[in-house]
Amino acid sequence: MTTERRHDIDWLRVIAIGLLLIYHIAIIFQPWAMFIGFIKSNEPLESLWKPMAMLNVWRIPFLFYVSGMGLYFAMKKRNFRQLLTERTKRILLPFIFGIVAIAPLHFIIFQKYYNLPLSYYPHAGHLWFLGNIFAYVLVLSPLFLYLIRKEDGNFRKGLSTFMNNPMGPLTISVFFVAEAILVKPQLFTLYAETLHGYILGLLAFFFGFLFIYSGKVFWQTVSKWKWLYIGLAVMLFTIRLLVFETNSPGYLMAIESNCWIFGVFGFGYQYLNKPGKALSYLSQAAYPVYIIHMFALYTGAVLILPLELPSFMKFIIITAFTFIVCFIIYEFMIRRIDFLRPLFGLKWNLNKVEKKKIRIK
Repeated sequence: MTTERRHDIDWLRVIAIGLLLIYHIAIIFQPWAMFIGFIKSNEPLESLWKPMAMLNVWRIPFLFYVSGMGLYFAMKKRNFRQLLTERTKRILLPFIFGIVAIAPLHFIIFQKYYNLPLSYYPHAGHLWFLGNIFAYVLVLSPLFLYLIRKEDGNFRKGLSTFMNNPMGPLTISVFFVAEAILVKPQLFTLYAETLHGYILGLLAFFFGFLFIYSGKVFWQTVSKWKWLYIGLAVMLFTIRLLVFETNSPGYLMAIESNCWIFGVFGFGYQYLNKPGKALSYLSQAAYPVYIIHMFALYTGAVLILPLELPSFMKFIIITAFTFIVCFIIYEFMIRRIDFLRPLFGLKWNLNKVEKKKIRIK
């Protein structure tokens, strides 16, 4: 089986993290922002909620799928010991550092903005995702290594055949539906630090690995039937919007989520599987930017919300501010200072050629 670089997956991960930033910024302009620890605008933009609700049902499961796919490529080059060492450096170290030094920053900004008593305590905050991923690696790697050793066996051949029709990928939604029915989450989209989020993420991570493992057939199927998946997703979202006021039963949201994801995979495979300088840069930047973005976002909210401007203009400016600050911190600090790089999931040591390229840029 091939292990060539899948540029579409890299692009989709970059796009997903970009959408994550915009989603978090939009929360500032929702009436319930303070209930989940966000600074809240006194002039809400509730019209943002409809696109947010469409995105929210699949944005986090999508990242878990992509993470499972990434593990497949990592495992093709490493034994179990090498894999755990690499994932500890790339995931666990930034997670622990983030708990101690990054996530508390935006909470302190929140306290200062609302004149609350200032206090510091380590917490995962938005980095809960990394803790889940590392746990999945520990739990599932033995099974995945076994499957890789048996790539020429009947299971992979059967899986590839199963994915050769549009219902193949959709069938795995049965597991997500079962999770929603058995766990009964209060909100399907409440992923962070919940049993629902953990199990749903585990399923997406597992099947993300299996989709890559099954070979090109999965990708050919989702590419061919992408409009079917998007059409089903739009239909389910319309029902959720008109009948259930954006919060339909969990089993319907589980199916809708996968329909969006398979449609996005199909479009990505057809149009984004190509390299480029922009992708090379952004795929490296995405992970550190994810780690630091809440600090930039909260800082932007503190500076911009008090201004006498229309709410939508504030949203645009905070968005631009967040991306620009993240770029500056990444480009001129994280990327260039050797001891910071591993704390944000980047390669520990750069060779002389790589350092020269950074200095030139």
